[in-house]
Amino acid sequence: MAVGIFDSGLGGLTVLDAVSKRLPDVPFVYLGDSANAPYGVRDADDVYNLTKASVERLWEAGCDLVILACNTASAAALRRMQEQGIPPGKRVLGVFVPLIEALTEREWGDNSPPREVDVKHVALFATPATVASRAFQRELAFRAIGVDVEAQACGGVVDAIEDGDEILAEAMVRSHVEALMRKMPKPEAAILGCTHYPLMEKHFQAALGADVKVYSQADLVAQSLANYLERHPNMIGEGADRLFLTTGDPAAVSNRATQFLRRKIAFEAA
Repeated sequence: MAVGIFDSGLGGLTVLDAVSKRLPDVPFVYLGDSANAPYGVRDADDVYNLTKASVERLWEAGCDLVILACNTASAAALRRMQEQGIPPGKRVLGVFVPLIEALTEREWGDNSPPREVDVKHVALFATPATVASRAFQRELAFRAIGVDVEAQACGGVVDAIEDGDEILAEAMVRSHVEALMRKMPKPEAAILGCTHYPLMEKHFQAALGADVKVYSQADLVAQSLANYLERHPNMIGEGADRLFLTTGDPAAVSNRATQFLRRKIAFEAA
């Protein structure tokens, strides 16, 4: 039985790696829409249509539960998919949930009124589409008051990571951190709001300084998924095989994924 993990490209492999270590007995089907990456520069309708098609492909693969390991998809498509209606027995979850749980130190099911939290100044680094959606700020406002969020759209970082150009990606990270800190000189915490960004976490931390707590998604999502499946074991679908699917060129994507995770990954055509 398998759980689906979707990303616009390869960034979701950071989530896959973490959840595989946390849940070694659960097979996962990973789908990367590399033919249409990056999503961060697309409009909301485009992101919704692409995300919906990929989620449906994962349902076909026997995944009743699909994790949108893509912040842009979570921000621009998840709520609309839920409003349009998810088929009975299926579930789609985004990746903002674990971040906000960690930041506000409250469970997602806690529906008590918003309250004061310790962290007051938060830097959000995300794709242009995620920043434009203001989804993170909206969800945070349901649970916390008095938190100032300064968002920085990190254009170009995903492209550089997908292209394997770490030198360019590092330079862009420094530039984006500098731009944010001109607006918020002393952030207390930083959210890496894209599943590609954990690959650059050390560079974000170095640019921000040791006093800033950096929240990265992979381990938080893994913990949250483990808790969710413990409560809802029936959401592990009928799929039994671990698969890596891509809309791009399987050979090229496999080579890049192998570099990402530093172990052999073989993608098949979606």
